[in-house]
Amino acid sequence: MIEIHIDPVAFTIGPLEVRWYGIMVALAILTVVLWTAWQVRKGAKLSYDTVFAAALVGIPSGLVLARLLHVIDVWEYYGQHPAEIIGGGGLTAYGAVLGAALGIWVYSRFSHLNFNYFADVVAPGIILAQAIGRVGCTLNGCCYGLEAVLPWSIVYTDPDSFCPVGVPVHPTQVYEIIWNLIVFGILVALKGRLKPDGSIFLLYLSLYSVYRFGTDFLREGSPFLFDLHQAQFIAVVVLAIAVPIMVMRTRWVSKKSADMDNDGDNL
Repeated sequence: MIEIHIDPVAFTIGPLEVRWYGIMVALAILTVVLWTAWQVRKGAKLSYDTVFAAALVGIPSGLVLARLLHVIDVWEYYGQHPAEIIGGGGLTAYGAVLGAALGIWVYSRFSHLNFNYFADVVAPGIILAQAIGRVGCTLNGCCYGLEAVLPWSIVYTDPDSFCPVGVPVHPTQVYEIIWNLIVFGILVALKGRLKPDGSIFLLYLSLYSVYRFGTDFLREGSPFLFDLHQAQFIAVVVLAIAVPIMVMRTRWVSKKSADMDNDGDNL
């Protein structure tokens, strides 16, 4: 088994504790922005101003929904401690992604931003950022798995860890890091090959949702609806929306391509 002795608190500034989790979340956000800016430099049809504007909208909207879904998920606690609702101590990956996407989509309605194209450009950066964020979860001890005695089980020894100290558990955070990096490779490999615009983003949502639905059976958490964790329920909803849209859009592109070929043959 693997022991983690790291203190979740990286350092303190007076009474303020700075946790590794917060540092990794900040690095994850920076990763998305830098990835998108790098794509612009490589020739993506976006401007740096557009990337900056999208970040100004997407970051706060993502953080708000990430916090809101966390509060809803553990309302038993926050209902008793309402003063702690406003804070950044607990966030959800789905809330961050869907909140940012919603905020940028609304922004695109009032600007010249092509949301589907933008979403495809940024999608690999999002899943890479999620991998970095889960490093923070690993060090923090949160989002841990069920108790399991395995050669790769993780045992936390620091008393400030969010995971029960001394109990071997599934390293679900590490599972997700590995999965996210695999998905990152898939999205990069398919860049420019999936049509129409928005397909890469829908594929990202689908692959991540498949993972979250499955892996949450190995993760600690309380039932949200239908004996599923909140993330599993959201995963089902996302898959129910994203997969049919992908299929219909792919068929539309195939039909359009076939029609163009037929028109060419008739000339």
